[in-house]
Amino acid sequence: MNQGTELILIRINGIDRPGLMASITETLAKYDVDIMDIGQADIHSTLSLGILFKSKEEDSGNIMKALLFQASELGIDIRFYPISRDEYEQWVGMQGKNRYILTLLARKLTAQQISGATRILAEQGLNIDAIRRLTGRVPLDERKARVRACIELSVRGTPRDKEQLQSDLMHLGTRLGMDFSFQEDTMYRRMRRLICFDMDSTLIETEVIDELAERAGVGAQVREITERAMRGEIGFRESFIERVALLKGLDESVMHDIAVHLPITEGVERLMFVLKHYGYKIAILSGGFTYFGNYLKEKFKIDYVYANNLEIVDGKLTGRYIGDIVDGKRKAELLQLLAQVENVDIAQTIAVGDGANDLPMLAAAGLGIAFHAKPKVRANTHQAINTMGLDGVLYFLGFKDSYLDERGKL
Repeated sequence: MNQGTELILIRINGIDRPGLMASITETLAKYDVDIMDIGQADIHSTLSLGILFKSKEEDSGNIMKALLFQASELGIDIRFYPISRDEYEQWVGMQGKNRYILTLLARKLTAQQISGATRILAEQGLNIDAIRRLTGRVPLDERKARVRACIELSVRGTPRDKEQLQSDLMHLGTRLGMDFSFQEDTMYRRMRRLICFDMDSTLIETEVIDELAERAGVGAQVREITERAMRGEIGFRESFIERVALLKGLDESVMHDIAVHLPITEGVERLMFVLKHYGYKIAILSGGFTYFGNYLKEKFKIDYVYANNLEIVDGKLTGRYIGDIVDGKRKAELLQLLAQVENVDIAQTIAVGDGANDLPMLAAAGLGIAFHAKPKVRANTHQAINTMGLDGVLYFLGFKDSYLDERGKL
C-alpha cells in the first residue's frame, strides 16, 4: 500500500431498495477511490453490505462525512473501520487457502442442525466466508408436499482431519434428520457434465427383480437373496444368477405390465428436466434389466442404458441371461468409459446409487452420492441424501430454485 493512502472498510445495514448501491458508489467515485473488496447479502429485504476501499489520506475524512450524510438521507446505518496494512496483507494471504462447500439439506432446517454442522467446521479450524439459501422460501404450513430447505456454506481453510469431519457430519445428519455434502470448491465442481444413476431403489422405488419374482410366485426366495446382496453379505454375481434362475417360465408380457406401472422416485421428473435443460449427459448403470432401463430412457430422454439382458425364448423367460453381468466392478468401468466417450474429466462425473454394488461407481466418480442407501453404503460415501427425493441432487450441484425454469419446479 502506497504512502499517503488509507484503507477503510464500511459496513452498511438497512432496508434494501433499488439504486442504493449506485448511490453509495457514486459518492465514492467522486473521490476516485479503488474498491479492494465488496460483498452484499439480503435477508427479507434487509441489506448487509461491506465495501473495502483505498483512498488518499486527505480525502478519507470528506468521504466519511459524505457517506454519513447520504446514509441519513437513505435511512440506513453505516459504520467505518480503518484497516491496517498488516490486516490487509493477512486477508490477501488467505486467498491461497483451500475452499470447500458444505451443503445442508432437509425437509426443514433447524438451529440445532446448523449449530451442529458449523460447530464441526469450527473444530476443524475452518472459517465460513459466505452462506446462501438454495431453496425457495419455506412455507409456514409444513404439511405442504415436497417442502425442502437447503443452504450452502462457503468455507475456507484446511481440515485438521477430513475423514473425521466427514464421519462427524454423517453421524450428525443421521441423528438430526439432515443430508449433507462436503466438497472441495474447484472448477470441476462447477462443471459437472456426466451423471450416472443406479436404477432399482434409486430412479424407481422398487427392485424390479422382486416385482418379477412376485409374478412368478417366488417372491420370498428372491427378496431374501436380494437383501443379502444389498447388505454385501454375498457377491452380486452369485445373487444375480440365483435370482434370475428362479424366474424361469415367466411370460414376457408381464415385463411390459410392470414397466408401465413402475413407481418413479420422488423428484426424478424435476431432476431429469433440469439436467437435460442444462446439458448434462445421463446414464443408467444398473444391475437390473435392460428392458426396464430402456423404458425409463424413453420416458426421460436418458442418453445411455447399461443393464442386464434376460434371455427370452418363445415368449418365456428361460432363467438365463445374455451377455456380461453388470455388477459393481462393471458399473465403475462403464462410468470411466462414458467419461472418455463424452470427453470429460472423471472429476466432472457424478454417480448416484443405494446398494453395495454401487460402491465402486460412487468411489470412481468425481461426486458420489448415496441415495436412501443401506448402512454399509452410507458409511463408505461422503455425500448422502436420505430425507427427500432424488431432486435433492440438484442442490449438491449448486443449483438454486430461482435458477430453474418454471417447468423445472415440478
